[in-house]
Amino acid sequence: MYRVAIITASDKGSIGERQDLSGAKIRTIVEEHGYQVDFYQILPDDKSLLQETMQRLCDENTVDLILTTGGTGFSMRDVTPEATIAIAERMVPGIAEAMRAYSMTITKRAMLSRGVAAIRKSTLIINLPGSPKAVEESLTHIIGELRHGLEILKGEAGECAR
Repeated sequence: MYRVAIITASDKGSIGERQDLSGAKIRTIVEEHGYQVDFYQILPDDKSLLQETMQRLCDENTVDLILTTGGTGFSMRDVTPEATIAIAERMVPGIAEAMRAYSMTITKRAMLSRGVAAIRKSTLIINLPGSPKAVEESLTHIIGELRHGLEILKGEAGECAR
C-alpha cells in the first residue's frame, strides 16, 4: 500500500477561515484506490514552508506520493509550483500535461493551471488544482497510471513496455 501526503496550500484554510474541501476530495479518491493517507496538513501559501514540508517528507521517506492542492493559479500568493520545482530532482511533465489536456475538454480555463509534477528521492510530487471539482477531474484522470509509476520509482517494477 502506497503512503500519501496531502498538502493544501491556502492562506484562509490554514487559519480556519475556509473548509478544505479539496484536501478531503483527494483523501476520498486515493483511499478508494487503495492508497493510505499518512500525512495531511493545510499550510499557508508560503513558498519556504511548502518547500520545507515537502522536502522533509521526501528526504525522511515518510511517504511515496505527495499530492498538493491549491496555489497553482496566477495570484502572487500562488507559489506551490515554485516550491515543488525548488526541491525537485527530476521533473515529470507528462502528468501535469495529461491533467491539463483532460481538463481542457471540460473548461478552457484549465490552461491557466500552473501545476507541475516532480520526483525527489523516491517520492512523486503532484500539484493538483485548488477547487474540489478540478481535483476530482484531474486526480481521477491520472490515478489509474500512478500505481505503475510508483512501482517503477520504488524499484518494484522494471518495465514500462507492454
